[in-house]
Amino acid sequence: MIYQSDINYQRSLPNFDQSLIWSAILLLSLGLVMVYSASIAIAEAGRGTNGHPAYFLVRHGAYLGVGLLAGLIAFQVPASAWQKYSLHLFLLGLVLLVLVLIPGVGREVNGSRRWIPLLLVNLQPSEFMKLFVVFYAANYTVRKAAYLDSFRKGFFPMLIVMLMVGPLLLLEPDLGAFVVITVIMMAILFLGGMDLKLFAGLTGFLAVCLLALIWMEPYRMQRFFGFMDPWDDPYGKGYQLSHALIAFGRGEWLGVGLGGSVEKLFYLPEAHTDFLLAVIAEELGFIGVMTVTMLFALLVIRAFVIGRQAAVRQRHYSALVAQGIGVWLGVQALINMGVNMGVLPTKGLTLPLMSFGGSSIVANCVALAVLMRVDWENRQLMKGYAI
Repeated sequence: MIYQSDINYQRSLPNFDQSLIWSAILLLSLGLVMVYSASIAIAEAGRGTNGHPAYFLVRHGAYLGVGLLAGLIAFQVPASAWQKYSLHLFLLGLVLLVLVLIPGVGREVNGSRRWIPLLLVNLQPSEFMKLFVVFYAANYTVRKAAYLDSFRKGFFPMLIVMLMVGPLLLLEPDLGAFVVITVIMMAILFLGGMDLKLFAGLTGFLAVCLLALIWMEPYRMQRFFGFMDPWDDPYGKGYQLSHALIAFGRGEWLGVGLGGSVEKLFYLPEAHTDFLLAVIAEELGFIGVMTVTMLFALLVIRAFVIGRQAAVRQRHYSALVAQGIGVWLGVQALINMGVNMGVLPTKGLTLPLMSFGGSSIVANCVALAVLMRVDWENRQLMKGYAI
Protein backbone atom coordinates (compact mmCIF):
# COMPACT_ATOMS: atom_id res chain seq x y z
CA MET A 1 0.00 0.00 0.00
CA ILE A 2 1.33 3.47 -0.91
CA TYR A 3 0.60 6.13 1.69
CA GLN A 4 0.03 9.78 0.85
CA SER A 5 2.90 10.71 3.18
CA ASP A 6 5.29 8.59 1.06
CA ILE A 7 4.10 10.32 -2.11
CA ASN A 8 4.51 13.74 -0.50
CA TYR A 9 8.01 12.81 0.67
CA GLN A 10 9.05 11.62 -2.77
CA ARG A 11 7.73 14.76 -4.42
CA SER A 12 9.56 16.94 -1.92
CA LEU A 13 12.92 15.46 -2.94
CA PRO A 14 15.32 17.97 -4.57
CA ASN A 15 15.45 17.89 -8.37
CA PHE A 16 19.23 17.47 -8.50
CA ASP A 17 22.03 15.61 -6.76
CA GLN A 18 23.50 18.28 -4.50
CA SER A 19 26.79 16.44 -3.95
CA LEU A 20 27.34 16.13 -7.69
CA ILE A 21 26.59 19.79 -8.31
CA TRP A 22 28.82 21.11 -5.53
CA SER A 23 31.77 18.86 -6.34
CA ALA A 24 31.59 20.04 -9.97
CA ILE A 25 31.25 23.72 -8.98
CA LEU A 26 34.20 23.50 -6.59
CA LEU A 27 36.43 21.77 -9.17
CA LEU A 28 35.55 24.29 -11.88
CA SER A 29 36.04 27.25 -9.53
CA LEU A 30 39.34 25.99 -8.12
CA GLY A 31 40.50 25.24 -11.66
CA LEU A 32 39.77 28.84 -12.73
CA VAL A 33 41.78 30.23 -9.80
CA MET A 34 44.72 27.86 -10.29
CA VAL A 35 44.88 28.35 -14.08
CA TYR A 36 45.26 32.08 -13.40
CA SER A 37 47.92 31.49 -10.78
CA ALA A 38 49.85 29.01 -12.93
CA SER A 39 49.74 31.11 -16.11
CA ILE A 40 50.57 34.66 -14.97
CA ALA A 41 54.29 34.43 -15.74
CA ILE A 42 53.90 32.74 -19.12
CA ALA A 43 51.14 35.21 -20.08
CA GLU A 44 53.34 38.20 -19.28
CA ALA A 45 56.23 36.87 -21.36
CA GLY A 46 54.44 34.77 -24.00
CA ARG A 47 53.91 35.57 -27.64
CA GLY A 48 50.35 36.38 -28.71
CA THR A 49 49.25 37.43 -25.20
CA ASN A 50 50.21 41.13 -25.47
CA GLY A 51 51.94 40.73 -22.13
CA HIS A 52 48.59 40.70 -20.33
CA PRO A 53 48.90 38.68 -17.09
CA ALA A 54 45.21 37.74 -17.14
CA TYR A 55 45.28 36.48 -20.75
CA PHE A 56 44.74 32.81 -19.88
CA LEU A 57 42.30 33.68 -17.09
CA VAL A 58 40.07 35.59 -19.53
CA ARG A 59 40.20 32.80 -22.11
CA HIS A 60 39.57 30.09 -19.53
CA GLY A 61 36.66 32.09 -18.13
CA ALA A 62 35.24 32.42 -21.65
CA TYR A 63 35.64 28.68 -22.24
CA LEU A 64 33.90 28.03 -18.95
CA GLY A 65 31.04 30.31 -19.95
CA VAL A 66 30.64 28.53 -23.29
CA GLY A 67 30.85 25.18 -21.49
CA LEU A 68 28.11 26.12 -19.02
CA LEU A 69 25.90 27.36 -21.88
CA ALA A 70 26.52 24.16 -23.84
CA GLY A 71 25.77 22.17 -20.70
CA LEU A 72 22.50 24.05 -20.18
CA ILE A 73 21.46 23.18 -23.73
CA ALA A 74 22.58 19.54 -23.34
CA PHE A 75 20.54 19.21 -20.14
CA GLN A 76 17.36 19.88 -22.12
CA VAL A 77 17.99 16.79 -24.29
CA PRO A 78 16.36 13.57 -23.01
CA ALA A 79 18.58 10.52 -22.56
CA SER A 80 16.49 8.73 -25.18
CA ALA A 81 17.57 11.30 -27.78
CA TRP A 82 21.27 10.72 -27.00
CA GLN A 83 20.62 7.00 -27.50
CA LYS A 84 18.76 7.56 -30.79
CA TYR A 85 21.55 9.66 -32.27
CA SER A 86 24.53 7.92 -30.65
CA LEU A 87 25.70 6.41 -33.94
CA HIS A 88 25.40 9.76 -35.73
CA LEU A 89 27.48 11.46 -33.03
CA PHE A 90 30.08 8.72 -33.19
CA LEU A 91 30.36 9.09 -36.97
CA LEU A 92 30.64 12.86 -36.53
CA GLY A 93 33.54 12.25 -34.15
CA LEU A 94 35.24 9.98 -36.72
CA VAL A 95 34.89 12.66 -39.41
CA LEU A 96 36.46 15.25 -37.11
CA LEU A 97 39.34 12.89 -36.30
CA VAL A 98 39.96 12.48 -40.03
CA LEU A 99 39.75 16.22 -40.70
CA VAL A 100 42.29 17.06 -38.01
CA LEU A 101 44.90 14.94 -39.84
CA ILE A 102 44.48 16.76 -43.16
CA PRO A 103 47.28 19.32 -43.76
CA GLY A 104 45.81 22.79 -44.00
CA VAL A 105 42.80 21.78 -41.91
CA GLY A 106 44.34 20.45 -38.72
CA ARG A 107 46.75 22.60 -36.74
CA GLU A 108 50.13 21.21 -35.67
CA VAL A 109 51.64 22.23 -32.34
CA ASN A 110 54.87 20.75 -30.94
CA GLY A 111 54.80 17.92 -33.47
CA SER A 112 51.19 16.91 -32.74
CA ARG A 113 48.23 17.56 -35.05
CA ARG A 114 45.26 17.53 -32.66
CA TRP A 115 43.39 20.78 -33.28
CA ILE A 116 41.11 22.30 -35.92
CA PRO A 117 41.34 26.12 -35.90
CA LEU A 118 37.96 27.86 -35.75
CA LEU A 119 38.55 31.61 -35.93
CA LEU A 120 39.40 32.58 -32.33
CA VAL A 121 39.54 29.06 -30.85
CA ASN A 122 40.88 25.61 -31.63
CA LEU A 123 38.64 22.53 -31.60
CA GLN A 124 40.19 19.31 -30.26
CA PRO A 125 38.05 16.46 -31.64
CA SER A 126 39.47 13.80 -29.32
CA GLU A 127 37.91 15.52 -26.29
CA PHE A 128 34.41 15.31 -27.75
CA MET A 129 35.07 11.81 -29.09
CA LYS A 130 35.33 10.60 -25.50
CA LEU A 131 31.74 11.69 -24.87
CA PHE A 132 30.53 10.31 -28.20
CA VAL A 133 32.14 6.96 -27.36
CA VAL A 134 30.24 6.90 -24.05
CA PHE A 135 26.95 7.33 -25.95
CA TYR A 136 27.82 4.79 -28.64
CA ALA A 137 29.29 2.12 -26.32
CA ALA A 138 26.29 2.37 -23.96
CA ASN A 139 23.85 1.96 -26.86
CA TYR A 140 25.86 -0.95 -28.30
CA THR A 141 25.99 -2.71 -24.93
CA VAL A 142 22.24 -2.40 -24.42
CA ARG A 143 21.53 -3.73 -27.91
CA LYS A 144 24.02 -6.62 -27.61
CA ALA A 145 23.27 -7.52 -23.98
CA ALA A 146 22.37 -11.12 -24.91
CA TYR A 147 25.72 -11.69 -26.66
CA LEU A 148 28.22 -10.16 -24.24
CA ASP A 149 29.52 -13.59 -23.22
CA SER A 150 30.60 -14.23 -26.81
CA PHE A 151 33.81 -12.85 -28.34
CA ARG A 152 32.54 -13.04 -31.92
CA LYS A 153 29.06 -11.59 -31.40
CA GLY A 154 29.68 -9.44 -28.33
CA PHE A 155 33.18 -8.00 -28.44
CA PHE A 156 34.40 -8.36 -32.02
CA PRO A 157 32.14 -5.61 -33.47
CA MET A 158 33.40 -3.24 -30.76
CA LEU A 159 36.97 -4.26 -31.59
CA ILE A 160 36.33 -3.11 -35.16
CA VAL A 161 35.22 0.23 -33.74
CA MET A 162 38.43 0.49 -31.69
CA LEU A 163 40.45 -0.27 -34.82
CA MET A 164 38.68 2.61 -36.57
CA VAL A 165 39.30 5.13 -33.79
CA GLY A 166 42.73 3.95 -32.60
CA PRO A 167 44.83 4.59 -35.73
CA LEU A 168 43.33 8.06 -36.16
CA LEU A 169 44.31 9.02 -32.61
CA LEU A 170 47.76 7.44 -32.92
CA LEU A 171 48.44 9.38 -36.12
CA GLU A 172 47.92 12.71 -34.31
CA PRO A 173 49.61 11.28 -32.11
CA ASP A 174 47.45 11.13 -28.97
CA LEU A 175 48.08 7.87 -27.14
CA GLY A 176 46.58 9.28 -23.95
CA ALA A 177 43.17 9.90 -25.54
CA PHE A 178 43.29 6.44 -27.13
CA VAL A 179 43.94 4.83 -23.74
CA VAL A 180 41.06 6.75 -22.12
CA ILE A 181 38.64 5.88 -24.94
CA THR A 182 39.65 2.20 -24.81
CA VAL A 183 39.12 2.13 -21.03
CA ILE A 184 35.68 3.75 -21.47
CA MET A 185 34.63 1.12 -24.03
CA MET A 186 35.89 -1.81 -21.97
CA ALA A 187 34.39 -0.48 -18.74
CA ILE A 188 30.94 0.00 -20.29
CA LEU A 189 31.04 -3.50 -21.78
CA PHE A 190 32.01 -4.91 -18.37
CA LEU A 191 29.33 -2.90 -16.54
CA GLY A 192 26.82 -4.08 -19.13
CA GLY A 193 27.44 -7.72 -18.28
CA MET A 194 30.46 -8.94 -20.27
CA ASP A 195 31.73 -12.36 -19.21
CA LEU A 196 34.41 -11.91 -16.53
CA LYS A 197 36.89 -14.39 -18.07
CA LEU A 198 36.51 -12.79 -21.48
CA PHE A 199 36.96 -9.34 -19.96
CA ALA A 200 40.11 -10.40 -18.08
CA GLY A 201 41.62 -11.98 -21.19
CA LEU A 202 40.89 -8.96 -23.36
CA THR A 203 42.25 -6.59 -20.71
CA GLY A 204 45.52 -8.53 -20.65
CA PHE A 205 45.70 -8.48 -24.44
CA LEU A 206 45.09 -4.72 -24.59
CA ALA A 207 47.77 -4.14 -21.94
CA VAL A 208 50.28 -6.01 -24.10
CA CYS A 209 49.22 -3.92 -27.11
CA LEU A 210 49.78 -0.74 -25.10
CA LEU A 211 53.30 -1.83 -24.17
CA ALA A 212 53.97 -2.63 -27.83
CA LEU A 213 52.81 0.85 -28.87
CA ILE A 214 55.21 2.38 -26.33
CA TRP A 215 58.10 0.17 -27.49
CA MET A 216 57.53 0.95 -31.18
CA GLU A 217 57.95 4.73 -30.81
CA PRO A 218 61.37 6.06 -29.66
CA TYR A 219 59.91 9.22 -28.06
CA ARG A 220 57.49 7.11 -26.01
CA MET A 221 60.37 4.92 -24.87
CA GLN A 222 62.28 8.04 -23.84
CA ARG A 223 59.30 9.20 -21.80
CA PHE A 224 59.03 5.75 -20.22
CA PHE A 225 62.71 5.70 -19.21
CA GLY A 226 62.42 9.29 -18.02
CA PHE A 227 59.51 8.20 -15.82
CA MET A 228 61.52 5.30 -14.40
CA ASP A 229 64.40 7.59 -13.31
CA PRO A 230 63.81 11.29 -14.00
CA TRP A 231 66.99 12.27 -12.13
CA ASP A 232 69.16 10.30 -14.55
CA ASP A 233 68.58 13.03 -17.16
CA PRO A 234 66.94 15.96 -15.34
CA TYR A 235 67.61 18.39 -18.19
CA GLY A 236 66.40 16.03 -20.91
CA LYS A 237 63.80 13.28 -20.87
CA GLY A 238 63.24 13.64 -17.12
CA TYR A 239 62.86 17.44 -17.15
CA GLN A 240 59.07 17.73 -16.74
CA LEU A 241 58.74 15.04 -14.12
CA SER A 242 61.73 16.22 -12.08
CA HIS A 243 60.30 19.73 -11.81
CA ALA A 244 56.84 18.36 -11.01
CA LEU A 245 58.35 16.37 -8.15
CA ILE A 246 60.23 19.45 -6.96
CA ALA A 247 56.90 21.31 -6.87
CA PHE A 248 55.33 18.55 -4.78
CA GLY A 249 58.32 18.59 -2.43
CA ARG A 250 58.21 22.35 -1.95
CA GLY A 251 54.49 22.28 -1.15
CA GLU A 252 54.80 20.00 1.89
CA TRP A 253 51.61 19.97 3.99
CA LEU A 254 50.08 23.43 3.52
CA GLY A 255 51.90 24.77 0.47
CA VAL A 256 53.88 27.96 -0.07
CA GLY A 257 50.70 30.00 -0.54
CA LEU A 258 48.48 30.90 -3.47
CA GLY A 259 50.58 32.59 -6.16
CA GLY A 260 53.87 31.64 -4.50
CA SER A 261 54.93 28.82 -6.83
CA VAL A 262 58.48 29.01 -8.19
CA GLU A 263 58.17 26.07 -10.58
CA LYS A 264 55.54 27.87 -12.68
CA LEU A 265 58.13 30.55 -13.46
CA PHE A 266 59.26 28.87 -16.71
CA TYR A 267 60.70 25.81 -14.95
CA LEU A 268 57.66 23.52 -15.25
CA PRO A 269 56.40 23.24 -18.86
CA GLU A 270 52.63 23.29 -19.41
CA ALA A 271 52.05 24.41 -15.83
CA HIS A 272 48.49 25.62 -16.57
CA THR A 273 47.48 22.54 -18.59
CA ASP A 274 48.99 19.09 -18.09
CA PHE A 275 50.86 19.89 -14.85
CA LEU A 276 48.30 22.05 -13.07
CA LEU A 277 48.19 19.61 -10.15
CA ALA A 278 51.91 20.16 -9.53
CA VAL A 279 51.26 23.89 -9.10
CA ILE A 280 48.35 23.08 -6.78
CA ALA A 281 50.68 20.85 -4.77
CA GLU A 282 53.31 23.58 -4.49
CA GLU A 283 50.94 26.40 -3.60
CA LEU A 284 48.27 24.57 -1.58
CA GLY A 285 50.29 21.59 -0.37
CA PHE A 286 49.13 18.10 0.52
CA ILE A 287 45.82 19.51 1.77
CA GLY A 288 45.11 21.07 -1.62
CA VAL A 289 45.94 17.89 -3.52
CA MET A 290 43.80 15.78 -1.20
CA THR A 291 40.91 18.23 -1.57
CA VAL A 292 41.05 17.90 -5.36
CA THR A 293 41.34 14.12 -5.12
CA MET A 294 38.37 13.83 -2.77
CA LEU A 295 36.22 16.08 -4.97
CA PHE A 296 36.95 13.87 -7.99
CA ALA A 297 36.25 10.76 -5.91
CA LEU A 298 32.91 12.22 -4.80
CA LEU A 299 31.98 13.10 -8.38
CA VAL A 300 32.78 9.60 -9.64
CA ILE A 301 30.92 7.94 -6.75
CA ARG A 302 27.83 10.04 -7.44
CA ALA A 303 28.01 9.14 -11.15
CA PHE A 304 27.97 5.44 -10.27
CA VAL A 305 25.15 5.93 -7.73
CA ILE A 306 23.09 7.77 -10.36
CA GLY A 307 23.81 4.96 -12.80
CA ARG A 308 22.72 2.39 -10.26
CA GLN A 309 19.48 4.27 -9.60
CA ALA A 310 18.77 4.32 -13.34
CA ALA A 311 19.48 0.58 -13.64
CA VAL A 312 17.03 -0.18 -10.81
CA ARG A 313 14.38 1.64 -12.82
CA GLN A 314 15.19 -0.46 -15.92
CA ARG A 315 16.80 2.52 -17.66
CA HIS A 316 19.85 0.55 -18.73
CA TYR A 317 21.14 2.94 -21.39
CA SER A 318 21.00 5.88 -18.99
CA ALA A 319 22.73 3.79 -16.34
CA LEU A 320 25.64 2.94 -18.62
CA VAL A 321 25.96 6.54 -19.84
CA ALA A 322 26.13 7.83 -16.25
CA GLN A 323 28.70 5.26 -15.22
CA GLY A 324 30.63 5.70 -18.47
CA ILE A 325 30.96 9.42 -17.76
CA GLY A 326 32.15 8.55 -14.25
CA VAL A 327 34.76 6.18 -15.69
CA TRP A 328 35.92 8.79 -18.21
CA LEU A 329 36.37 11.64 -15.70
CA GLY A 330 37.78 9.36 -13.02
CA VAL A 331 40.32 7.56 -15.24
CA GLN A 332 41.52 10.74 -16.93
CA ALA A 333 41.90 12.49 -13.57
CA LEU A 334 43.74 9.46 -12.19
CA ILE A 335 46.15 9.38 -15.16
CA ASN A 336 46.84 13.11 -14.93
CA MET A 337 47.45 12.87 -11.18
CA GLY A 338 49.68 9.82 -11.68
CA VAL A 339 51.75 11.68 -14.29
CA ASN A 340 52.14 14.71 -12.01
CA MET A 341 53.22 12.52 -9.09
CA GLY A 342 55.61 10.38 -11.12
CA VAL A 343 53.51 7.24 -10.78
CA LEU A 344 52.79 7.06 -14.54
CA PRO A 345 54.80 8.06 -17.64
CA THR A 346 54.28 11.58 -18.94
CA LYS A 347 51.18 11.94 -21.13
CA GLY A 348 49.43 14.97 -22.58
CA LEU A 349 46.14 14.56 -20.72
CA THR A 350 44.49 17.49 -18.97
CA LEU A 351 43.01 17.40 -15.49
CA PRO A 352 39.24 17.30 -16.19
CA LEU A 353 37.21 20.38 -15.22
CA MET A 354 40.34 22.21 -14.08
CA SER A 355 43.14 22.46 -16.68
CA PHE A 356 43.25 25.20 -19.30
CA GLY A 357 41.73 24.09 -22.61
CA GLY A 358 38.53 25.07 -24.36
CA SER A 359 37.55 21.72 -25.89
CA SER A 360 38.24 19.87 -22.66
CA ILE A 361 36.19 22.26 -20.51
CA VAL A 362 33.25 22.34 -22.92
CA ALA A 363 33.20 18.54 -23.34
CA ASN A 364 33.40 18.06 -19.56
CA CYS A 365 30.56 20.50 -18.92
CA VAL A 366 28.34 18.78 -21.50
CA ALA A 367 29.14 15.40 -19.93
CA LEU A 368 28.17 16.70 -16.48
CA ALA A 369 24.94 18.11 -17.91
CA VAL A 370 24.09 14.71 -19.40
CA LEU A 371 24.84 13.11 -16.03
CA MET A 372 22.60 15.62 -14.29
CA ARG A 373 19.86 14.91 -16.85
CA VAL A 374 20.01 11.19 -16.03
CA ASP A 375 19.75 12.03 -12.33
CA TRP A 376 16.85 14.43 -12.98
CA GLU A 377 14.96 11.79 -14.96
CA ASN A 378 15.52 9.29 -12.15
CA ARG A 379 14.06 11.73 -9.64
CA GLN A 380 11.09 12.53 -11.86
CA LEU A 381 10.25 8.82 -12.00
CA MET A 382 10.60 8.58 -8.23
CA LYS A 383 8.10 11.39 -7.88
CA GLY A 384 5.70 9.62 -10.22
CA TYR A 385 6.04 12.08 -13.10
CA ALA A 386 6.42 11.12 -16.75
CA ILE A 387 9.65 12.08 -18.54
